[in-house]
Parts: sequence; structure tokens; C-alpha cells
Amino acid sequence: MAIEGVGIHLIVDFWGASHLADVEALGTAIRSAVRGSGATLLHLHLHPFGEGQGVTGVALLSESHISIHTWPEREYAALDVFMCGSSDPQLAVDTLQVHLKPSKVEVRRICRDGFCQKPG
Repeated sequence: MAIEGVGIHLIVDFWGASHLADVEALGTAIRSAVRGSGATLLHLHLHPFGEGQGVTGVALLSESHISIHTWPEREYAALDVFMCGSSDPQLAVDTLQVHLKPSKVEVRRICRDGFCQKPG
């Protein structure tokens, strides 16, 4: 996917997802998503809120960031994937879907500071 302007920002909702209270599984999923998108991980911080409770976290990338906030009691995760350069944020979302297995996904695509070539 070609990017013109600053980058592509994906706002993502996962419903019916798994592993949302598991910091290790979320870390594995995010690291895999970074690699799969062609991005470069600078730092990953995940904060669990206690046994069976949600997790919040951010992956700082050379190309921008991926953030996640989970509500395991609702099987819901809110993600924010923003990338510039030659990395592909949709590939990151695709990888996260493989790991977290949501039954429903909604992706809103925002082109930052310019226009983005439409996929396909």
C-alpha cells in the first residue's frame, strides 16, 4: 500500500476477542504485528490492572505507534495503529486478529496530512 502524506491511522475495535487479560499473549501479539507490518519496535509497555482485568499498553515504533486497551469482561479491545513510511498498519491489524481471534472487527481508516492511496 502506497502512502502519501504523513501516514495511515487505523482506529480498530475487536469484539469477541480472546487473551485480553494475558499480558504475555498480548505482548507476543503486538510484537508479531510490528514485525508483520514492516515497522520497527522501539519500546513496548503493557500495564495489567489485576487478575482477570484489562490491560493498557503502547508500542512505540520508529514509524509511530500501536496502542491497546482491553476489557476482558466484555471481550472487547480498542486499538490505535498509526504508521508512516513503508510499514503497513493493515498488516499489523491482520496479525493482531490472528492472535486475538475477534468474532467481529471494525476498522476506521484516517489518512493523516495528505491523502492515501486506496487499497486494492
